[in-house]
Amino acid sequence: MPTYKIRGIDVDFPYEAYDCQLVYMEKVIESLQNKCNALLESPTGTGKTLCLLCATLAWRKSLGGFSTGKSERNSQSVVGTPSSQSSGSSLPTIVYTSRTHSQLRQVIQELKTSSYRPKMVILGSREQLCIHEEVRTLRGKAQSNACRFLCRKSAKRQCAHFSQTSAYVKQNPHLGDEPVDIEDLLKIGQQFGPCPYYISRELSKVVDILFAPYNYLIDPSYRKSLGIDWDSSVLIFDEAHNLEGICADAASFDLPAGLLTACISEAQSCIDLSITRRDTSSDKSQNPENYAILKGFNPAALLLKLEKGIADVPIESSELGFTRPGPYIYELLANLNLTHDTATKLIDIIEEAAVLLEEDKQQKSQGTVCRLESIADILKLIFKDKNNAHATFYRIMGNKLHTLLVFCNVGKAPRTLSWWCFNPGIAMEEFSKRGVGSIILTSGTLSPMESFAQELRLNFPVRLENPHVISSNQIWAGVVGVGPSGHSFNSSYRNRDSVEYKRELGNAIVNFARIVPDGLLVFFPSYYVLDKSIECWKSVLLQDNTSSTTIWERISRYKKPVIEPRQSSLFPSAIQDYMAKLKDTSSSGAVFFAVCRGKVSEGLDFADQTGRAVIITGVPFPMRTDPKVRLKREFLDQQAASSRDNNKILTGEGWYGQQASRAVNQAVGRVIRHRHDYGAIIFCDERFSNANQQSQISLWIRPHLKCHSRFGDVIFTLSRFFRDGVFSSSTMLKSTEKVTQMSQQVEKVQTMPTDEKAAKISSMLPFLQDKSFSDSSKLKEILPANCASLNPPKNNHDFILKYSKGLISKEKPVLVLGGTSTQREKQEMVNLIGGSSGRVIPSGEGLLPCSAKKRKVSKGELSEDIKQKFIDEKRESNKFAPQERVISDYRTQQHSSSPGFPQMGKTDVHASKSNAAHSNSLHTGDKETKGSEFLSQVKEKLTAPEYAEFVSFMKALKSKAMTIGHVLQSIINLFRGPERAQLLERFRDFVPSKYRSLYEQYVGAKDQLPYNQT
Repeated sequence: MPTYKIRGIDVDFPYEAYDCQLVYMEKVIESLQNKCNALLESPTGTGKTLCLLCATLAWRKSLGGFSTGKSERNSQSVVGTPSSQSSGSSLPTIVYTSRTHSQLRQVIQELKTSSYRPKMVILGSREQLCIHEEVRTLRGKAQSNACRFLCRKSAKRQCAHFSQTSAYVKQNPHLGDEPVDIEDLLKIGQQFGPCPYYISRELSKVVDILFAPYNYLIDPSYRKSLGIDWDSSVLIFDEAHNLEGICADAASFDLPAGLLTACISEAQSCIDLSITRRDTSSDKSQNPENYAILKGFNPAALLLKLEKGIADVPIESSELGFTRPGPYIYELLANLNLTHDTATKLIDIIEEAAVLLEEDKQQKSQGTVCRLESIADILKLIFKDKNNAHATFYRIMGNKLHTLLVFCNVGKAPRTLSWWCFNPGIAMEEFSKRGVGSIILTSGTLSPMESFAQELRLNFPVRLENPHVISSNQIWAGVVGVGPSGHSFNSSYRNRDSVEYKRELGNAIVNFARIVPDGLLVFFPSYYVLDKSIECWKSVLLQDNTSSTTIWERISRYKKPVIEPRQSSLFPSAIQDYMAKLKDTSSSGAVFFAVCRGKVSEGLDFADQTGRAVIITGVPFPMRTDPKVRLKREFLDQQAASSRDNNKILTGEGWYGQQASRAVNQAVGRVIRHRHDYGAIIFCDERFSNANQQSQISLWIRPHLKCHSRFGDVIFTLSRFFRDGVFSSSTMLKSTEKVTQMSQQVEKVQTMPTDEKAAKISSMLPFLQDKSFSDSSKLKEILPANCASLNPPKNNHDFILKYSKGLISKEKPVLVLGGTSTQREKQEMVNLIGGSSGRVIPSGEGLLPCSAKKRKVSKGELSEDIKQKFIDEKRESNKFAPQERVISDYRTQQHSSSPGFPQMGKTDVHASKSNAAHSNSLHTGDKETKGSEFLSQVKEKLTAPEYAEFVSFMKALKSKAMTIGHVLQSIINLFRGPERAQLLERFRDFVPSKYRSLYEQYVGAKDQLPYNQT
């Protein structure tokens, strides 16, 4: 397992780390060492979670050993554990949170792949962990209250599982030394009897790292129950792109009239219960007068008066409602005689009432929720600060409820009173008050970062926007400003309802459905636009009405459609339907029509065939008329107006636009999910051509984004991308890995004694002759996106031989940069594909992209410029720069005899074909000396695995397995970093002049990335 020294910390990593992974781990450790906050974005597929775990645990281990073998925080270590672990009580606790338990399950799997074994536990809810026969059937607060009641010492019925927990944890001090998940805790409880829920709570007091959903930290009541020593602790929020919204929601409340009605009913029940107990059992512990205050049979009635106060709020219109500044809530409650002092007493009475009601429900075997507790939570939120300073970040909203229920105020529509927080930082500032050392927020989509930081009101000195680990030929990203008929794409309010726009968008999707293989995701700004578009496509025929086929039917001809449902309960079946249609061989895949901010765009993994392209049909701005959006914009504008430094304050309009951009980034992140994946990102709205709009797109997409003024260009380049992408992103990358492995084995052979070397080479021959090592064996299985049959095109056999042919020497080559051939100690060659060599494709001859024949196209599908594209395809293909191709015109003279280019074990292919063992003379003089010196410098600066990778890239180029553009990018990645800057500069001299501008373009793009900034 490789070990990397990062900022003085030895980090064990289970794999050879990419540069972006090393940069990410460096930023994590920088944040931890400096006890500051970090905001880290790294695309899905870059190993973000594993990097985060390894870097954090390596830093924690450097402070002292883990607390393994302990059952109590201050207990002595068990026999066999290092003595340094006895100081565990003074070491910081790491709290690792994510959005859901399913995401945490994946995190724990990553922990298992690492070498680190801290004491750990994962927290779950009673709903997930309870094994009590009766309580586990309940849900929500009813379940929590029932559990608490059975765990009380004074309870007549006690939970047998709870009573065993403490002893079991003490008897098993190694519990949590190995990674455990929710399922593991359940198995312990089911087999041995202790309560899994309280096992996790007991272990949380002594662990090095604690895993939990992040609402456990944000919700004040949850946070209080954890019992964590917050001083110098580390808080990690993974998948934190929704954190600001969750923080704001946790600090807000909605009080509908129906809730008050239920509370009044519960108050009456408490009065009746306390009177019955006093009369029948002489139990005077409950005072009926206390609960009478709640219900209120006198002028001082609280709940009734509050309900009446909400009902009397003047609401002029349902759109604007009743709005007031946040502090108005205290004026409203003062009329009920509710202040800080009286609110505390009322909260105590409510908590007593909740216990009384729960005891009665247990006796009657009922499990309903106590609504009075909601009132207590609201009062705690309102009166949490003595000076009420937090109220300035709130707004009051009163509005009518659209419901069929009838409440006590006859003749008036039911109301709801909301107290909305517009400063998410209120929840986060609690951690600063408790002395937390570092807060690390990370996700694949945090951009735009500046607004994210401003919203949380935290200082983030450490920031990172990481690139992806994929190559440029694995992504197609483009802005499509016009459709097949030349009409512009713009889904703004004034255009989205026009039939012309919807028809144009539908015809474009027909073309994309035909070109994109397998799964296609189409995201709309809202459900309204989605519904109206599909409604139009099902009814509108071709523009000239020459065909009876609708747009929807033409889409379905190529891909079977699935529509994201509005109801959450129907979503799992929609996903199953999509997966089933992907496997249906009667079509070329499936298309999933969804909305930004919907369930499809959040956290789902559409890797490989499940998502080959994503289409964004518009900019998903929040609804302007939504009361919360309107008040949020007003709040931010007021904050900006009162601030002296307006440049650094987020305005309402700025927030509005960045909410749309963040939703776009989240949606496009569904595709290209790992290193070997590939896909297309298509922005079908001309507004994405705007420089400001593009600046808010995730950094890893921006270098690949191109704006297209003609739809024909889009179809042509996209067709070629998917035709060639099959090779470049699956078979080619796998072959490159094998080349790397082979190079490493060859390196080892060179160090062997002469008598062992021959035997080792013989043992390697089966691997060298394995046909799976050649991409040619898989070529026939690949169907281009717009190919009508599986029959290989003309000259395909020759193309295969040219594409897959590669030679490797059994003896160590003597490498010379700048020459046209390579001198070898022994000119004995092994054919990697084990087949006979075929003819060499002459210069200018290659595989025709798609079909060179003119094809029939229905009006409205492809414009005239597309037809011309396909007619002139072969001629046009020669005009494209080499970096744009994956498998294209690999001319022998370009790659086998480029003067001045570094030569890596190259053999003259023409000479090989004619069996003429001729070797060109080596370049001598300055070029030879210069090349040798450079190679020595490369070997000195790179690690052994990196040098082997450098060699493999060059060999892959000579064997026609990679384009020169891909090779240049890969080598630039190897030469990144301040200490290797000289290699980048010197390598420029060995790049052929016709590719030098391309090389400089790639170097310039890398220089703009954060990890190259000093």
